[in-house]
Amino acid sequence: MKQRYLLCLLLCGLMLYYALPRLVFHPSEIEGVFSMMWLLLAFFAAAGNLAALLFLPDKQRMKAENLRKKQKPRRYYQ
Repeated sequence: MKQRYLLCLLLCGLMLYYALPRLVFHPSEIEGVFSMMWLLLAFFAAAGNLAALLFLPDKQRMKAENLRKKQKPRRYYQ
């Protein structure tokens, strides 16, 4: 799972490297608005992948949750 997040981060960086020299930053024109929105989308994609990479759940906690889900529910009779 970590490899996928790292690959997505690298691809975001590659797209930014390729696109930044070609983007126009004049806010009054439609090209400028497109450039700003494209950068915002790229920022969200990179931030989401970075957050997912940094805050991966612990394997032990995942194993405990999986074991708990596999157990049959206990029934209490009164």
